This record gives sequence, C-alpha cells and structure tokens, in this order.
Amino acid sequence: MSGQSPDTGFDQICFGLNRATDERSLALFLRLLSREELLQALIPRLEEAEMMRLVDTVTGMLHKHLEEKEYHELFLGDYG
Repeated sequence: MSGQSPDTGFDQICFGLNRATDERSLALFLRLLSREELLQALIPRLEEAEMMRLVDTVTGMLHKHLEEKEYHELFLGDYG
C-alpha cells in the first residue's frame, strides 16, 4: 500500500507462550520503541514524572541484572 511503512515485525510480538518467544518479542518491542521517529514524537508528550519513572525502572533493572563491569561496557559503552 502507498504510504505504508515497511514491515517492522510487530506482528511477531507475542507474550505468554514460552520464555524463548517472550525474549524475542521483548527484543523486537524494545527495538521498535527506540526508533528515532517514535522517540521524537513521544518524549515531548511525556510528563516529567513519567520520564523519571521510566528512567528509574530501566536503570534499576540494569543494575539488578548486570554486574558493574557489564553495565559500564554494555550500556555506557565504557571499555576503558
């Protein structure tokens, strides 16, 4: 169809069937969430409290599930 965006794979997102499918779905969901055009539309509409809640949730999970070295290397890109 004219004007339709290319297939993003969102139809492959399905949660609750099994762990492997959940993991693949979460990875795709996060990739879709991080698309620049979506971020430019969404971020200005978020309330300050929503932004802080999102940052707190994500950083909390990173610190819970990654060792300090992994956090610095994988998230911050600090390999020094």
